[in-house]
Amino acid sequence: MKYGQLIIEKKEYVLLKQLLQLSGYYGDNVFKSSVKHLSDELQNARICDEAELPEDVIRFNSIVSISSEDGWKKRFQLVSPNDSDIKQDKISILTPMGAAVMGYAKGDAIDWEFPAGTKTLTIVEVKQQKEN
Repeated sequence: MKYGQLIIEKKEYVLLKQLLQLSGYYGDNVFKSSVKHLSDELQNARICDEAELPEDVIRFNSIVSISSEDGWKKRFQLVSPNDSDIKQDKISILTPMGAAVMGYAKGDAIDWEFPAGTKTLTIVEVKQQKEN
């Protein structure tokens, strides 16, 4: 891990904790596992002010390019559940993919459980999309 731990901006940390608390009622086991994994990782995350957040750390609205060891690639924007739109490649933070990458940085490799099994994902690129 590039920075040794997840890095989360303070306001986003508060929002993420609220979303995770509300998400505990879903029945899907992979979904529950992803949310629990992210929740556990947040306990050791470095929480910082927006000005201290490195530019290559994934946060809400980041545009992320990832790849796996088997050649699979994906580019998406990480968004809140209300803004999720799979047709526009806007992935909710509460999906297994969204939960897998939050707080990680460009170059990090992550082992994560997905519906099709565990995959190692590498974060290839992170671009920050400024909110309008």
